[in-house]
Amino acid sequence: MMAPDSSAETASDIALRGTRGAPIAMVRGQPVTELPADLYIPPDALEVFLEAFEGPLDLLLYLIKRQNLNILDIPIARITEQYIRYIDLMVVVKLELAAEYLVMAAVLAEIKSRMLLPKPAPNEEESADPRADLMRRLQEYERYKRAAEDLDALPRLERDLHLVTPDIADRRTLRHHPAVGLDTLRSVFFEVLARAQLFSHHHVQREPLSVRERMVMVLDRLAGCEFMEFTQLFSRAEGRMGAVVTFLAILELMKESLIDIVQSEPLAPVYVKAAA
Repeated sequence: MMAPDSSAETASDIALRGTRGAPIAMVRGQPVTELPADLYIPPDALEVFLEAFEGPLDLLLYLIKRQNLNILDIPIARITEQYIRYIDLMVVVKLELAAEYLVMAAVLAEIKSRMLLPKPAPNEEESADPRADLMRRLQEYERYKRAAEDLDALPRLERDLHLVTPDIADRRTLRHHPAVGLDTLRSVFFEVLARAQLFSHHHVQREPLSVRERMVMVLDRLAGCEFMEFTQLFSRAEGRMGAVVTFLAILELMKESLIDIVQSEPLAPVYVKAAA
């Protein structure tokens, strides 16, 4: 196939001899199939924007669908003529032409020539339709194109959907421990006394114990840790007297809001911590 000389044929010439019956332009929504006879278009005055085709099969499918032709019964002569006109127009307007378009033009020309050959006699074996392979490729391409269009219609991130990241204020979860009643403290204290009684008879002489000094001792022990189990504040070696003094010191510290008594759930261990 020889491309026309752009110096001898302008874009207007191509438009005037465009596809028969197909509009060459749309003016106010109405198709225009013929240009006025007195219309003068200077050379290189028009920029022609063709349909964006993704390959020769896409161009062929466009020509077939535009004329509502049956893909299984392609009028190969008419389609070949229209296809070559599009190729010529691409050359005239200096569009980059991929080699695969020229290959398809050669294939169409070959099929057209085979269609023009005499048909075999009735008693001879009938040859396959020269268009069969092309029709199969067009059908397969049409299926893939429809699938691609269906996928493209789905919502796409950064095109139809946009992620929004709201600013979330820094929040800290505060866990409120249930209040520990005096009944619970009394029960725990009785357990401490029961253990301390086992060591009371070993002490021959006891040193006097001060509640105020024991308050200072309890605060010193709580300063090094966040929580301490209630029973760890008592020493078995001090016996019942030491346990009583320590318990009174704890009560005084609670009264002065210097310590907090916490318990995660009923019957769970009781813990002591320094007040915040």
